[in-house]
Amino acid sequence: MQDAQPKTIYLKDYQVPDYLVDSTDLHFELEPKATLVKSQLSVRRNHEAGEGLPPLLLDGVDLELISVAVDGSILPPASYQETPEGLILTVEKPEFLLEIYNRINPEDNTSLEGLYLSNDMYCTQCEAEGFRKITFYPDRPDVMSKFTTTIVSSKILPVLLSNGNEIDRGYCEDGRHFVTWEDPFAKPAYLFALVAGNLEHRDDTFTTVSGREVKLRIYTEEKNIGKCDHAMRSLKKAMRWDEEMYGREYDLDIFMVVAVDHFNMGAMENKGLNIFNSACVLASPETATDSAFQRIESIVGHEYFHNWSGNRVTCRDWFQLSLKEGFTVFRDAEFSADLNSRAVKRIEDVSLLRTSQFAEDAGPMAHPIRPESYMEISNFYTLTVYEKGAEVVRMIHTLLGQERFRRGSDLYFERHDGCAVTCEDFIVAMEDANQVDLAQFRRWYSQAGTPVLVVSDDFDQSKGIYTLNIRQTCPPTPDQEEKLPFHIPVKIGLLDGNGHDRILSDEGSTEEILEVRNVEQNFEFNGIKEKPLPSLLRGFSAPVKVRYSYTEKQLIFLMRNDSDTFNRWDASQRLAFMALSNIQQDYRDGKALQVSSELIEAYRNVLKSRILDPALVAEILTLPSEQSIAEMYDSVDAGAIVAAREFLSETLANTLAPELKEKYLELNVVKPYDPNAKDIAGRSLKNICLSYLAVAEKDDALDLLEKQFDMAENMTDSAAALRGLINHGDAIQAEAAIQSFYQHWQGDTQVVELWLGLQSSSSRYGSLENIRTLMEHPAFELKNPNKVRAVIGGFANRNFKQFHKEDGSGYKFIAEQVVALDKLNPQIAARLVIPITRWRKYTGNLSDKMKNALQDVLNSGTLSKDVFEVVNKSLI
Repeated sequence: MQDAQPKTIYLKDYQVPDYLVDSTDLHFELEPKATLVKSQLSVRRNHEAGEGLPPLLLDGVDLELISVAVDGSILPPASYQETPEGLILTVEKPEFLLEIYNRINPEDNTSLEGLYLSNDMYCTQCEAEGFRKITFYPDRPDVMSKFTTTIVSSKILPVLLSNGNEIDRGYCEDGRHFVTWEDPFAKPAYLFALVAGNLEHRDDTFTTVSGREVKLRIYTEEKNIGKCDHAMRSLKKAMRWDEEMYGREYDLDIFMVVAVDHFNMGAMENKGLNIFNSACVLASPETATDSAFQRIESIVGHEYFHNWSGNRVTCRDWFQLSLKEGFTVFRDAEFSADLNSRAVKRIEDVSLLRTSQFAEDAGPMAHPIRPESYMEISNFYTLTVYEKGAEVVRMIHTLLGQERFRRGSDLYFERHDGCAVTCEDFIVAMEDANQVDLAQFRRWYSQAGTPVLVVSDDFDQSKGIYTLNIRQTCPPTPDQEEKLPFHIPVKIGLLDGNGHDRILSDEGSTEEILEVRNVEQNFEFNGIKEKPLPSLLRGFSAPVKVRYSYTEKQLIFLMRNDSDTFNRWDASQRLAFMALSNIQQDYRDGKALQVSSELIEAYRNVLKSRILDPALVAEILTLPSEQSIAEMYDSVDAGAIVAAREFLSETLANTLAPELKEKYLELNVVKPYDPNAKDIAGRSLKNICLSYLAVAEKDDALDLLEKQFDMAENMTDSAAALRGLINHGDAIQAEAAIQSFYQHWQGDTQVVELWLGLQSSSSRYGSLENIRTLMEHPAFELKNPNKVRAVIGGFANRNFKQFHKEDGSGYKFIAEQVVALDKLNPQIAARLVIPITRWRKYTGNLSDKMKNALQDVLNSGTLSKDVFEVVNKSLI
């Protein structure tokens, strides 16, 4: 059990730093177990903090201190105090040169924070508070400094990289070599990066809008050098897009990306030297799926866009994390939408939000996008900060429009370039640039939870007035019982009896943005001759839940006619949820299960459509996952959800089998692989059809699966066939496909991670017994976050049926793994415990068993701050 509760940090307690660091000169002598770090810091008193010379507080964790010197004089131990959190240094003058020597042990650093080894490569991860594991430093984002870094190593590490531009290189007298890098832009320590290893690189160039030529370089292991082309193309697209859409030009002579196998996150935007999880940068048609290609494009764009929204303008403190992440996620989403299918991108983003972020909002760790407190900042790298934060920025864009939003972003970048600022500064820039008042809108930054809009309507035919009544509420969340009304943009359209959009303004607009500000509000539309059908929250214009009593007939009408592609998909989701809810009730009542013929016919019409984008058809045909179904209920009956979804899937598969097979054969054409939007859409629909045919379990469907598995020339089709064989082939077929796939791809790390994930997430194959077997496989490594996410995370987050077995064995297993991982990598352990924090939501014995598993974690011994905070809040 935790001996003492970790300290809670509060936003209200923020104070400016007592001291600033104008320049930071770092010198590394790399050794696996004893890397020597020398730092020279030009320190001066921050007069904004007050008078006098208070002690200088330097953060430092797991460091071996050798010496401390001020202006060249070694200090006696009495001049400073070493604590578990760092150094407290007595200060005698307002400006001085501080020199510190310390050692660190990269080889034993399994937390993957600070400087560590990934295979034989040295690399760093300093966000949020990893720099304090490298040397003693005021490790906070509002201390910005110009860094110069010299790296010394033996020649077995030929590549030595850091931030900025290379200014020197050479050899030492002992035969080692060195490289010196200088970053001309002041930055906080969390943006520091170092990489050293035996790496190959792929080069290109980019000419900026002002005519400067920038060198582009992607580093990776030699075996992966052929998988960098897509990332390079994505980088160049992102650079051009940021110039055209935001007027942001790159500012260094070189931009570097490094692929690393061991990484806690997706990627990191360190100034000029982005470090990427290998899975988020390496791709070829043979080894990466369509979704991987699109994810790489998005993440490469995201990290590049941070050069301005995060680096040139950074956060004052970690409570402001959404300032850079929410804004940049919005930017990368728009980038991806411009390059691919905008409708499908929006559907994918909203699906993630509804399934996972809404769950976060309703759980014990619920927090606003700007939290008020934390014990461990790593726990607040959440979907709320990132995805909901992006939705909040999107709402500002919706309220202002593209031109005025750009005016606000220009002012924001110009006003705060080189500064560490707050979410308030972003809002003020939008207000000042456009002379608008966003005072009420600010509540999105300070209030947690997902607002619920209850919508009703009335039609007065005699007056030709149609009225929409919208009432907003927001459920209580931890530390926030009462919520003030939000400012919510609700984009709507009104459909007539023929499915056409009604004109809603003198300018001929068929859409209107209703600005909901009050607890209850009426909106009137005049000149209406017949009652329309409302199309609500078009494009998902706000991260809210909408309650309107659509009938099945009305939803089918929207599914067929709505001009807003997102709402057309949303109508299909509502139809599916309605059917699944009815099936669950029949299941609990012991009645015969059934699906309405009208629903089946609606799906048939979509499948046979020659007008709809195949990408949209694929999304409509994809049933909600068990996880997203669970989020629709305050009380979750896991068994009924599994039974209902399986029945609906089987019914659609068997009833629509002829049409599904016809569509599959139509799309199953041999052609060179291209990750363009049109081809991705075709493969997506083809493989959705194949998955349904597999569910129908007809012999010819299994033949189609085996043929596609044997003949596939790209990983998208190969993985789809393997998934089908794992879930629906007989035991011999499934095992043969699993072994064949591994034998062929065992030398490719990213494909093996995919292989592990397909098994762990299978409701049929991913039993707890098989999960434990996978963990004994040579391909699995508990110290590798990607492998943990693939196997243990795949089981807990994507294998609803097996994870929620009545005996609670899945929960107990997760608790065991969290305890084991907490000793190696607290960040990953804290994320892994999340699936069992929702214990109050489940019915019957599952709730008690989930709670008991959490209690087992709490009672297991001394926990990291990361895990303790999540578990403790979940049990309160």
